[in-house]
Amino acid sequence: MLTSRREFLTTAFGGFGALAFTGMAATSTRRTDFKPRAKHVIVLYMDGGMSQVDTFDPKPRLRAEHGRQFPLKREPTQFDSVGATFGSPWEFAPGGQSGISISDLFPKIREYADELCVIRSMTSKSAVHAAANFWMHTGSNLLGRPSVGSWVTYALGSAAEDLPGYVVLNSGIVPIGGLDNFRSGFLPATYEASIFGKGDVPLPNLAPAGSRDVQARKLALIQKLDRAWLEKIGHAPDIEAAVQNYELAALMQTAVPGLADLRGESEAMKSAYGLDHSSEYTRIYARNCLLARRLVERGVRFVELTMPAVDKDNRWDAHSKIKQNHEKNAIAVDQPIAALLGDLRARGLLDDTLVVCTGEFGRTPFSQGNDGGRDHNEFGFSLWLAGGGIKPGTIFGGTDEYGYKAIEDPCDIHDLHATILHLLGLDHELLTFRFGGRDYRLTDVHGRVLRQIMA
Repeated sequence: MLTSRREFLTTAFGGFGALAFTGMAATSTRRTDFKPRAKHVIVLYMDGGMSQVDTFDPKPRLRAEHGRQFPLKREPTQFDSVGATFGSPWEFAPGGQSGISISDLFPKIREYADELCVIRSMTSKSAVHAAANFWMHTGSNLLGRPSVGSWVTYALGSAAEDLPGYVVLNSGIVPIGGLDNFRSGFLPATYEASIFGKGDVPLPNLAPAGSRDVQARKLALIQKLDRAWLEKIGHAPDIEAAVQNYELAALMQTAVPGLADLRGESEAMKSAYGLDHSSEYTRIYARNCLLARRLVERGVRFVELTMPAVDKDNRWDAHSKIKQNHEKNAIAVDQPIAALLGDLRARGLLDDTLVVCTGEFGRTPFSQGNDGGRDHNEFGFSLWLAGGGIKPGTIFGGTDEYGYKAIEDPCDIHDLHATILHLLGLDHELLTFRFGGRDYRLTDVHGRVLRQIMA
């Protein structure tokens, strides 16, 4: 017979789990607005701005006119150092039966082209890293807004009894803008991301500092203090959220070591992800991709992976020497991502797990100066989605023949968020939270569901 979360805590920690604050319900699975296509989301965040014309949006004309003056009107750039038309250093080839053209940077991901829906017409509202990261994570460039993972767990709760509903697997670099990309903002603190670090011990303080009896007495004291304070001041969501976090932390001391222990995975599986790769960064990212699968397997609702610290922490931000920068980053993520897709598919998890691979913006089709780099480009870039109700083996939207601006079915981050919520069974216009005298939502007053990319 399975014991409940609260029964476990009552037995293990001297009755601490007997607390019955209303905020505790955040861990339960909640009713959706309509039948969901996805139950979980994994975001593979390509921090820094991956170049669309070098990865998922081939533009032969760039090669044909490489080195010539760029013929289109150029918008102001981040560093105002504009060079010539810049053809991609990489070849493109079709993948799978769908024939989606993907560059040689991603030969392993290309093998899974038939699982992907590549959006080639995404736009951002900013070409500045911090603001663009906030847009992608929170739907706003203002500090203090809840991240998309917080909105999802606020709406749906968690299917995991002993793990957070929202986990960020930090591979080495937190996106510019910092942890505010993952905050719960004005939502209760219960819905903030838990940050797991790289390595065999993803969280500090997993082992109690004292004996089991000492731990039980500590938790009992916390219970007593919290009850006394709540009796004095009445309903207090912040304190209720803190109590819930204490409860979850106690459970995580048991659950996380088992999650992080990969000895139960076969050597073939670990090798497929790249845990034996010659590159340290590939091994780091491989471990986190494998942990992402293990997290959704255990019911975690929303998982995001950050980038490892490749190329002197430059992420995909190739203002110079894009060939070296993008190749180093691609080596770190290509094999692990492909293995994740294959593993999810083999286990039947891809059907209800939405995988999103995106950065905050793209790069210019002309060079930045004369050192083989590209500047920021918010006017048209690529991302891809897989699983979770997405129409596989498809391309949506398009940029002009230079890959500069979205001209066919242009879409923005509000549309992406509306679509993610829809696939989870949520109407983005109905998902609101009252704060400061008004109702807020992830998509503000914008957003359209991209039904064309749904199966």
